[in-house]
Amino acid sequence: MYILTHIGLILFLYPGNIIDSSSQGQWVPIIIGVIVHFIILFLLLTGLDRFPHQDIITIYLGAGKLMTFIFLFPTLLYFLMANIITVRAYSEVVTIVFLSNTPLWAIMALLLILSCYLAIKGVEAIFRTGILLFFLLFPLVFFILVVAFQNVDWHYVYPLWNEDFSFLTDSSYLRSFFAIGGVFLFIGFVRPIISYKRNKVLLAAVALIPIFIISVYIPVLTFGQATASTFMFPFVMTVDAINITWLMFDRLTMFFLLSIVIFILLFISLVLWMSVRIINKCLLPTMKPSYLVIAISLIIYIICLWIPNWSDVEQLFKWNTSLRFYVIFGVPISICILGVKARKEGES
Repeated sequence: MYILTHIGLILFLYPGNIIDSSSQGQWVPIIIGVIVHFIILFLLLTGLDRFPHQDIITIYLGAGKLMTFIFLFPTLLYFLMANIITVRAYSEVVTIVFLSNTPLWAIMALLLILSCYLAIKGVEAIFRTGILLFFLLFPLVFFILVVAFQNVDWHYVYPLWNEDFSFLTDSSYLRSFFAIGGVFLFIGFVRPIISYKRNKVLLAAVALIPIFIISVYIPVLTFGQATASTFMFPFVMTVDAINITWLMFDRLTMFFLLSIVIFILLFISLVLWMSVRIINKCLLPTMKPSYLVIAISLIIYIICLWIPNWSDVEQLFKWNTSLRFYVIFGVPISICILGVKARKEGES
């Protein structure tokens, strides 16, 4: 599940963000992002280990109302914005690639209805669906990642080193952290319901490293930095350029994007479920979770209808940057501190 929810974000928006932010030595910003990913993941897992039968919400509630408000309210707001951006952005891609004559409102409605249904069924249903989709679709995605190397020119890998670190403050690079920290927090929400081993989560994170690198370098090695930077979705364009004569299907792009969109449905449903958990435990404990899921989905849908074009989606990304960094750093650090405090109190 950890791999699937990240793949949907990595192979779509992430390559364009990295390529736009760095004109050479793209492995440097990639590795910096990966290191950040492991740091925040390690901090979160370390803190959660001190509370073996509690989720993030219960931990904050135990620490007091102030801590709950400081960290869970921004997290809820971030989840809502993440779903708004995801639904609107991926609906746009589906319109461009598959259903050019289908109105955008219908595609957004379909994405939210399917995600809403999964979220109502609960996190166990989401995970079971994820396991099934992994065996059905991940082999196809892996095959596409392999055959995408057919058009690469290894001369484009040079220069290897980037002496200019101005990308660290570039808005495109900051947006790339949506793929790095967009969904990892779910491991702190599912803990009381679904058990997992720390080492397996870290192993899944390690498995994502080559996907981070390949998603950026295949477009660069295929088209070159100058050309790849002109594409809105570089990896999608690379897949579209694949030509396999012995394959019975003309366009791999369609199957690739269908797989990614299905993975994104899991992401949206998981974020919806986490949002409802926060509201249900902190604000409206008597309301049925299913009603909350439907209400939040309607709010997301209405807001998505108000976003007229892609430039406004990118503007939302910029507005969401500060909140994103506050959540992906603030929550793991605070949980780790609370875990250390709980351990010291236990020892005393």
